[in-house]
Amino acid sequence: MPTSTTDVWATIASEAGRESRLWNEALRPENERESEPVFSPLGEERCALGLETIYEGYLVHYGHPRLFVSADADTALLLGDYLYAHGLVRIAEVGSVEAVADLAELISLCAQLRADSAPGDAVAWAASAALLGAGELDEARLALRERGDASPLAALAEAHAGDGLELALAAHDRRLR
Repeated sequence: MPTSTTDVWATIASEAGRESRLWNEALRPENERESEPVFSPLGEERCALGLETIYEGYLVHYGHPRLFVSADADTALLLGDYLYAHGLVRIAEVGSVEAVADLAELISLCAQLRADSAPGDAVAWAASAALLGAGELDEARLALRERGDASPLAALAEAHAGDGLELALAAHDRRLR
């Protein structure tokens, strides 16, 4: 298990590269990789690898990834899904069933938001990172999913994410297309 944020990026890259020739070919050259954590600083350190792996998958699907550049849309779709799955495995290793369920819900909710061109993904990520596995996200996610109301998730993020919230939200905004 990685012991520093530098190890998080090296672990994500090396494991993906070993997993598939396609993922290895999609890796940016080492000098072009970015090691900017976005939402993991809002949560528990033991979840950083899983959170950043899943978030990298999100960026492969919808934004500007830090470690990968896909040659085509099909490879990007598969790589993003691989990163989602691998990140969930990492969370299962260090977290709880509830934490895995929270992240599966986050992935689903954000896919819906992106399909609908609707806002709210940033606060969904922030609240999820801060409250991962705590059992406090269901009603707030439902408000966003069913009514397009991100304010309950924003309130949870503001109450629980700490001083890094604004930095995380700004970094997220820079990474989306």
